[in-house]
Amino acid sequence: MLKEKYARWMYEWETRLTMRDENRVVRPLEWGFEWIEPFLETHGFGAAVPRPEDVRDDAAAEAAMVRINQLLIRHSDVFFGYERPTDFRLEERYPQLFPTNVRPETLEQDAALKQRAVEGKLPLAQYLRFTSPERTPYPDNDLVNARWYPAPAHKDPLRPKQAIVVLPQWNADGFSHNSLCTIFNKMGISALRLSMPYHDIRRPAELERSDYSVSANIGRTIAACRQAVVDIRCCIDWLEEQGYEHFGVLGTSLGSCYTFLASTHDPRIRVNAFNHASTAFGDVTWAGQSTRHVKQALDEAGLTQDRVRELWAAVSPCSYYPKFAEREAGGSAKKVLMVYANYDLTFPKEYSLQVLEAFRHSGVNFEPRVLPCGHYTTGETPYKFIDGWYLGWFVYRAFKALREEKAAGLKAAPAPAEAAEEQALSR
Repeated sequence: MLKEKYARWMYEWETRLTMRDENRVVRPLEWGFEWIEPFLETHGFGAAVPRPEDVRDDAAAEAAMVRINQLLIRHSDVFFGYERPTDFRLEERYPQLFPTNVRPETLEQDAALKQRAVEGKLPLAQYLRFTSPERTPYPDNDLVNARWYPAPAHKDPLRPKQAIVVLPQWNADGFSHNSLCTIFNKMGISALRLSMPYHDIRRPAELERSDYSVSANIGRTIAACRQAVVDIRCCIDWLEEQGYEHFGVLGTSLGSCYTFLASTHDPRIRVNAFNHASTAFGDVTWAGQSTRHVKQALDEAGLTQDRVRELWAAVSPCSYYPKFAEREAGGSAKKVLMVYANYDLTFPKEYSLQVLEAFRHSGVNFEPRVLPCGHYTTGETPYKFIDGWYLGWFVYRAFKALREEKAAGLKAAPAPAEAAEEQALSR
């Protein structure tokens, strides 16, 4: 009885939180082939680009987009590949909120931060900037932004430098997840808090929310995902240039999808914290409360959940479970945390449980943690502290294990003189 009352209370609370924002826009279905065509043409897949006369009706367009998804999955290393940027730089500026809702308390917070900046009372922050390898019609979106939280130099000069790339949830403001980065700094781990495509400073002026990341424009949603993945990998490139050796990612909700895909295609990423994870991109969009406006547009166009799942298969984690489970050469496994919530109405629990089962079936060595709340309520007291503990404790232990792994490898390796002697004797 008590459990049922708690569940009902939690679902009601979760629903109220998802209904607060009234600026969600229902945008009509668009196939968005023009967002995928440049990639296909550049990489020799031009034959997959449908001709205008071949997609005059929705059935033909849908079939063409499904074929493109299947092609992208087969060639995912190319699709999530990129050319390393050459314009990495750090800049200093006052942090801004970039709110995605118009609630009075949020607008007041934004105004107060801007006033503190004008008065010089707000500390400056450092941001990594570079041009994304994936280009869009929006220059602001293509200039990647990642707030830089460097950890203080450790007293042990032999300690490997370690860093994590942090991605918050869909429609996150410019301050979301910053506190996690400061916690990681206390562990000796540097952090880059990445602004996802179409988020905060990257959001086009025409938008109040980060709608172009997930919308009823099928091709644009796929392109936004590719952009997020290559941006994460570019951040790892920059960290490597700074002398970092061990890398991790932490992603929440949509961010967990992006970080999973990045880690799947980048063996350098060893530490993985997936905070609210699910299987198929289309399933979550169709069934989740926070994407009900996207589902409405897809539904009005006559699509079904099964068909939407196929249209976004190329950006769905479940398409890459076996690839993620592959071990690096030498037997080094990824370290994985998977957090889900018992009363989630945005990433329904049934899909999170499918992730757990798929990880077990694929042989992924992971730690599951369950929250006694929902998706939105994860950000409320006391659940945000429980979630923070799960994430922080895992990240601390995972990076410590990497340090110990390296130390053990150094002890096992023969000294240079011994190695030369062994080589001479073997001749």
